[in-house]
Amino acid sequence: MNDLDFSAFLVSRVCHDLVGPLGAVVNGLEVLEDERDAAMRADALKIVTSSAAQALARLQFMRIAFGAAGSAGAELDLGEVCRLVSGLLSGGKVSLQWEAPHINWPKDWAKLIMNTALIAADCLPRGGSVRIETNPEPGAFGFKIVASGQGARIVEDVHRGLQGGEMNGHDARGVQPALTARLAKGLNAGLTMTAREGEVEIVAG
Repeated sequence: MNDLDFSAFLVSRVCHDLVGPLGAVVNGLEVLEDERDAAMRADALKIVTSSAAQALARLQFMRIAFGAAGSAGAELDLGEVCRLVSGLLSGGKVSLQWEAPHINWPKDWAKLIMNTALIAADCLPRGGSVRIETNPEPGAFGFKIVASGQGARIVEDVHRGLQGGEMNGHDARGVQPALTARLAKGLNAGLTMTAREGEVEIVAG
């Protein structure tokens, strides 16, 4: 896949992830415009508020995880990374257990941990928890992410993408594992993914 196609798929992935919550905002606003029942208006306002918050959380996450995230050599606070991942998962079936200090990491390492966390959450179709641990040694970048829950599994297309294989067909969702693989290769992170009963473990560094 050339860079132009890759960029197009990545943009499609962003749009795909925003259509749902933004569509709910529009529907809620239509109800507020037409409905006069107080209870119905209150429910619609809750939908608008929660969906707008979800869309904002996804945008903030993707701006860093998929975007340029500052100039060359930029660093990101892992506390901010935690906030972005937590916001992305908020309100869903997957909870976050963050076990990392508030220190700065090179932006590409921060982007790698964010993208890997997203993959870990996608390994839990019935919900569960994602635990993220980072290497405690200063300057020694690496992490372990464990996705635990009933039915935890590695989707074949995700595994292929992380191994640097071609995306299967024209599926915008498959581009994110491919992006993760590119980040890991650029950092020589040695990313590995292992499935066990009830959990999937991803290690880098």
